[in-house]
Amino acid sequence: MEKTYNILFLCTGNSARSILAEALATTLSRGRLIGYSAGSNPTGAVHPIVSEMAKDMGYPMEILRSKSWDEYAGEGAPKMDFIITLCDAAAGEVCPIWGGHPATAHWGFPDPTASNTDPETMLHSFKQLEMGLRNRLELMLDLSDEALRHMDIQTQLHQIHQDLKE
Repeated sequence: MEKTYNILFLCTGNSARSILAEALATTLSRGRLIGYSAGSNPTGAVHPIVSEMAKDMGYPMEILRSKSWDEYAGEGAPKMDFIITLCDAAAGEVCPIWGGHPATAHWGFPDPTASNTDPETMLHSFKQLEMGLRNRLELMLDLSDEALRHMDIQTQLHQIHQDLKE
């Protein structure tokens, strides 16, 4: 039986990138990953396009919300196996101390909300984000349990991003 891994996606506002990653990780993995998301300065709202995308994936809407990373740093929080930052601002911030020494990586993506020129352009930006996250998560899910448990997982997570970035 495969182990279930907890994966936390971080972004500053926790309204788009990290929430989409949470929904994708959970729905794509069929129970192998449990996705979580948080932000250093959460907006308190999920972007409407992300809500619609998550709903289309079958992600439970009752748990979809913008939240602070403090929620996962305290006592009683789920133990994270992986923590992945998705925006440059979160990658450069001082993060809380995470218990259990999770593997960390940075998978940087442009903010899809920055392209708010017209609805079609913005939707295209969100679809690009979804495709990029999906590709990385599928590669991660292709790794064996032994590889995921291995101490070198951090290198593998970074390599997944670099391979697809080039």
